[in-house]
Amino acid sequence: MAISLPTWERKARLFLCVFGLVLSVYALHVELSRESNPEYRAMCDLGESVSCSKVFTSRWGRGFGLVQFFVDKDSPLNQPNSVLGIIFYTLQLGLGLSVSTRAALFLVFSSWVSVAGSLYLASILAFVLGDFCMVCVSTYIINFALLFTNLKRKGALEGVKEKSG
Repeated sequence: MAISLPTWERKARLFLCVFGLVLSVYALHVELSRESNPEYRAMCDLGESVSCSKVFTSRWGRGFGLVQFFVDKDSPLNQPNSVLGIIFYTLQLGLGLSVSTRAALFLVFSSWVSVAGSLYLASILAFVLGDFCMVCVSTYIINFALLFTNLKRKGALEGVKEKSG
């Protein structure tokens, strides 16, 4: 019995992952532009407390602000969060093409990790940096939406497995 993905899921995943990739690539562009030119002003820099470049270039903009405790700040292991986002959304898009239970489990697990990271970074944004970052908040929303999509998929695959098993 061949299992096919619901049309809504394919469209939702494609939209969410492409939007997440665009935001992540833009965040990387802003960070690299700001590092090479401190005077660079990004489109998402709307004011003193609404500045994505301030967030992206803060210590929490690389390795969630945690990796630097284990490796040198300039280590290749301490990548910008946007690079992690590019990897995450690419994996979500690629694995989303598979209808296997194993892929569904990995999609759900990685989504929970992304949501935990989003909650952590949102708290840093609000309580430590005192800033509002539209790009960041948009990725948090995308991560929650991907979790919902992945949980629906996992439940549907488990339902098909019970009916056929």
